[in-house]
Amino acid sequence: MSVTIEQIKELREATGVSTMACKKALEEAGGDYDAAVDLLRKKGAAKAADRADRATGNGVIVVKSTDSKAAMIELVCETDFVARGDDFIALANGLGEKLLANELGDNADEIPEVKDAVLKMGENIKVSNMKLVEGDVVGEYVHSNSKIGVIVELKGGSVELAKDIAMHAAATNPSVMSPDEVDQALVDKEKEIWTEQLKQEGKPEEIIGKIMMGKEKKFREESALLKQQFVKDPDKTIEQLVADAEASLVGFTRFAI
Repeated sequence: MSVTIEQIKELREATGVSTMACKKALEEAGGDYDAAVDLLRKKGAAKAADRADRATGNGVIVVKSTDSKAAMIELVCETDFVARGDDFIALANGLGEKLLANELGDNADEIPEVKDAVLKMGENIKVSNMKLVEGDVVGEYVHSNSKIGVIVELKGGSVELAKDIAMHAAATNPSVMSPDEVDQALVDKEKEIWTEQLKQEGKPEEIIGKIMMGKEKKFREESALLKQQFVKDPDKTIEQLVADAEASLVGFTRFAI
């Protein structure tokens, strides 16, 4: 079946594939545009598989939200050139909107728009993280370089407070919400280092235990969002900030590229 120049042009603009490849796909598909796209995607699967092992150290993080709901997408690619491109940013924003509307499935590896982007942009592109949060009060923050994003959920308080805490978490990178949530294996590893350091400093055995208790307390608190000093007001911890607002911190999610 013969196909028109207009059909070939439309398919090429949508996929970024060569004119001859588009012509052949349309002919095989009997002029059916959607079937031709599927054919190109299938034929591009081998190339996409080769790209799957390439490092994806660039990308963007976007958050779409209402006062009680927020969706965060971490879309990654190989190069900064692609990450800064309008098409890539539009893809990330579109995926964020779909996640916010509960229109994105749980399997990040099976998103058609992402598969099409791999074919069109010629890079390993994937959703490395996505999170949908619904709660009483939800606030978000995305750093100006779009490389760090945080969602904070509160019970009570205000969206502005949640956004302030999200901004704080973006800057300080807490790993847990409260000190008792710090992984014991991580603490034990740090203890081995502290013990060796104290021995090399010549500290007596009888006081090493007390010093270790203080070091563990500090390590746990520095890792925990609630115990950190608020970056906008170091005289208060996040725990005190939330308490002053008669609110409670339900949880937080932080993505970083």
